[in-house]
Amino acid sequence: MSFKDFITGLWEQNPIFRIILGMCPTLAVTNMAINGLFMGTAVIFVLISSCIIVSLIRNLVPSKIRIPVYVIIIATVTTIADYILAAYYPSIHKVLGIYLPLVIVNCIILGRIEAFAKTHSVGRSFLDAFGIGLGFTWGLILLGSIRELIGFGTIFGLTVLGSWYPQVLIMKLPTGAFITLGLLIASLNLIKKRKLPTE
Repeated sequence: MSFKDFITGLWEQNPIFRIILGMCPTLAVTNMAINGLFMGTAVIFVLISSCIIVSLIRNLVPSKIRIPVYVIIIATVTTIADYILAAYYPSIHKVLGIYLPLVIVNCIILGRIEAFAKTHSVGRSFLDAFGIGLGFTWGLILLGSIRELIGFGTIFGLTVLGSWYPQVLIMKLPTGAFITLGLLIASLNLIKKRKLPTE
């Protein structure tokens, strides 16, 4: 078991900023930071649970039917997450809407199962899934916080900019998500480029 399996998902293989996966929820629900937090938490739950289950049964599933088996596992865990949110956080569940059930076909989850969980131990699969899920979550929260601050003048619903602040409508819309995400990816790529040693 290697701690590097966990760290990799936070930056080097960050789903949002490095691999560019899971764009539907990333662009659709991040007009507020709290939405990003809950969507990210749901993805962490589904990702960890699915990867652990697949790692446990990896030697029992014939290669020819592995994808349908994986999808059934992901769908089951996603349904559990959906019901938990609906029962305990109905307002958030309503905001996340169709994007929560769509976690079933999220490229991040099936991708990590295929790339890692199906060939590694339970411990390493857990660390990998947790790192990727946490990387996805901090990306959603960062994107949501920026959009919420500029769009509403708040972060996590708490007023940061006073009543004087003219809310920026475009940041509340999907267009604002595209703009913010593009600027963030460009900024992070620039930071990475400057950190690379010059030859």
